[in-house]
Amino acid sequence: MKKKSLFLVVAALMLLLMVGCKEKSEPEVVTQVKLPVGYIPNVQFAPLYVAIEKGFYAEENIQVDIDYSMENDNTVLTATNEIQFAIVSGEQVLMARAQEMPVVYVMAWYQQYPVGIAAKASSGIQSLTDLRGKKLGLPGLYGASYIGAVAMLQSAGLKESDLTLDSVGYNQVEVLMQDKDDAVVVYIANEPAQLEKMGEDIVLFKTSDSVQLVGNGLITNEKTLNDNPALVAKMVVATLKGIQYAADHPDEAYEICKKYVTDLDESDRDLQMQVLKNSIELWKGERMGYSNPQAWQNMQSILLEMGLMSKEVDLSYAFTNEYVP
Repeated sequence: MKKKSLFLVVAALMLLLMVGCKEKSEPEVVTQVKLPVGYIPNVQFAPLYVAIEKGFYAEENIQVDIDYSMENDNTVLTATNEIQFAIVSGEQVLMARAQEMPVVYVMAWYQQYPVGIAAKASSGIQSLTDLRGKKLGLPGLYGASYIGAVAMLQSAGLKESDLTLDSVGYNQVEVLMQDKDDAVVVYIANEPAQLEKMGEDIVLFKTSDSVQLVGNGLITNEKTLNDNPALVAKMVVATLKGIQYAADHPDEAYEICKKYVTDLDESDRDLQMQVLKNSIELWKGERMGYSNPQAWQNMQSILLEMGLMSKEVDLSYAFTNEYVP
């Protein structure tokens, strides 16, 4: 009887070992994620390139393919669950929610809103109030540049009608250098570095010095949050690892960018490296990935004032910090 009992115990242990080995040998399913970023290949996306090349996404059984299509299209595609994630700016989320689109911002990438206003130091413009009566160039009356500019003007007690807004496309550097406009709206990581490389002394006003707004971050939709919260958590963790690694190792991150940004040659290294370093400063915060509730309140207020939203939305559904470590 004892021998029979011993045999049964040994057999049971062997069966457990066999099941365990079988489970370990079965590979976990890799989730394919198409991730639109709303712009052309650029060093500002170094954290994503790093997260791919260093295997941070792979560690979470995710394969990310970066897509460079337009931001507003990506918001709609995410809302309809044709894609599960996208990188967009905070205003896109609120305008989508105002139209009953179920998008949710789950991770802040930029801790500072990346928009500013630049003028030549020789222009005599020393404060935002000096822009009264001036001509201000900006890409157009849309998007983060427009919203950031209006927020800055309002903080200085100015209205759009107090100056001339000139839609110049993405030619701000040329427009300012040729004195076609008195000042231009810029992405503070990019155009100021270009102007300084050209030897131009500038004054730079940052949106974040006037008001806190919500910059670029990772969004998903309510269906993905309900059906697969583990995937959302993994995307957030892996992306944050990429941001942190790029910030800690900018030289290595720059080298990784060369695989994704085709025009990064040595003659342009100093400029593009400065753009990367400027970008890193915008990502930094006390809690990387954290979304500031007051920034969302401010963003909603400015969108309502600009007439870009006709009604308030419940901000508790627009963003969450639940997935931020």
